Amino acid sequence: MDTLLKNKAMNEATKTTKDITKKVKVENFDISRSDETLDLAKDLAKFIKDNKLTTNVQGKEFVNVEGWQYAGSRLGIVPIVEHVINVSTEGELKYQAKVTLFDLRHQTTVGAGFAVCSNKESGKKFYQEFAIMSMAQTRAIGKAYRNCLAWIIRAAGYEPTPAEEMDYNTNTVVAAPAPTAAVVQPVPAMQVVPAEAPAIAAEQANAPVQYATAAQKEEIIRLLNHPVITRPEKTKMLLNINRLDEERAIQSIAKLRKAIDDRENGEKAAA
Repeated sequence: MDTLLKNKAMNEATKTTKDITKKVKVENFDISRSDETLDLAKDLAKFIKDNKLTTNVQGKEFVNVEGWQYAGSRLGIVPIVEHVINVSTEGELKYQAKVTLFDLRHQTTVGAGFAVCSNKESGKKFYQEFAIMSMAQTRAIGKAYRNCLAWIIRAAGYEPTPAEEMDYNTNTVVAAPAPTAAVVQPVPAMQVVPAEAPAIAAEQANAPVQYATAAQKEEIIRLLNHPVITRPEKTKMLLNINRLDEERAIQSIAKLRKAIDDRENGEKAAA
């Protein structure tokens, strides 16, 4: 019974979409003429803004599928749902949809889009089956228009990706920030070099880090075992020793030697 209802719903959706192709009034915009489509972009920007058809993601505005449909309708390009397939497995509810774009002016297909939706996605664990199937179709419509009209949406001042497609990014795991080690007050002559600095700099530059060599680490440990080096200084350096790069290791060795020399010559350690 459920299967019959699903098939009926899909057939009705396809039938309704094809019926629309006979009723939509085609305007004079021609997608092949940039001057005309730029005029459309201005009108599109106002329509999207006035009707609040965007979703804000990390400070950027992504147009909802209704905005893409409006842009397509102004050009006489309408979506047709070709199929919606149940590709679910035992542990996952999943649907795949295909949508083609039909140009009423030239009576030809001008684009297509595929999309899927699954209850394994973040935020969709408790979605009912019809909602999963519906979202697959919605995404396919947005994807089809994106493949054909992305530059017009960009010209209107928005991101050239349908807002519904951004749902795919909600499963991205955000790395938790690394805990910051307790700061130990060093003596004036010897400042422990923070290991975070080279790691952050290297990450920003997208360059591999040349970590301290085994010989450098051995020298640091040897110097840290000197009686004039305080326990907090030793603990701080040992906690970060495996995160030092070669340059910082050289600096740390030099500062350790200077601190030892200064203290052996009678300078007081800072409280």
